[in-house]
Formats: sequence, structure tokens, C-alpha cells
Amino acid sequence: MMMAETVVVMDGTRLVGHDGFHDVFAETFVPDFYGRNMDAWIDCMCSLDEPNAGMSKLTIERGKALTIRIDNYPHFKDAAPKQWIDLMECAAFVNWRRTEQGRGAMLALAFYD
Repeated sequence: MMMAETVVVMDGTRLVGHDGFHDVFAETFVPDFYGRNMDAWIDCMCSLDEPNAGMSKLTIERGKALTIRIDNYPHFKDAAPKQWIDLMECAAFVNWRRTEQGRGAMLALAFYD
């Protein structure tokens, strides 16, 4: 079972559109060289427990989980359906990739109204 030790809260009203989505994630997670696409997002998020990789500003302890809490999620879901689906699919892919590598899932998503 995954135990979340770190929770990052994001405002879903700010995640709308390609630029909004990547701007918000860049503020919290990704380095200056972030490619601002979902492949780059996946690469950065897969490395959250590897501080020496330099792929994220925020790191978590190996074996722990990160919860990304999206407040105002109905607005995000309705106003940015592509980013909504991308977030869910890519978070699932991060967990799948890590599990395949024997490192275990580490991302959880939580949605608040």
C-alpha cells in the first residue's frame, strides 16, 4: 500500500490549456529545461525520488508517495478535458513504468470541489 507523505495542492482553475497546465507544474516540480509536453512531464515525475537526477525541484523519499491534490477540479475537468485526460493517463503511466522497473508506484491524484 502506498502511503502519501507529501501533498502538493494545485488550483484546477489555473491548469486550463497547454500553457496553464505546464506553467503550474513548472512552478512546483520541473527544472528550467522542462520540455513543456507530457513526455517531459512523465520523465520528470518518474524521477521524484531521485534528487541527484536533477529532474524535479521537489523530491520525495524513496518508497514514499506524492499526492497531487487538484482543488476546483470540476472547472479543470470541464474547461480543459485534454489536460484532464493527459494528467490521469500520464500519472498512471508513471506508476506503471516505475512498477515495471521494480521501483513501485508513487503518484496519487486527489480531486476536491
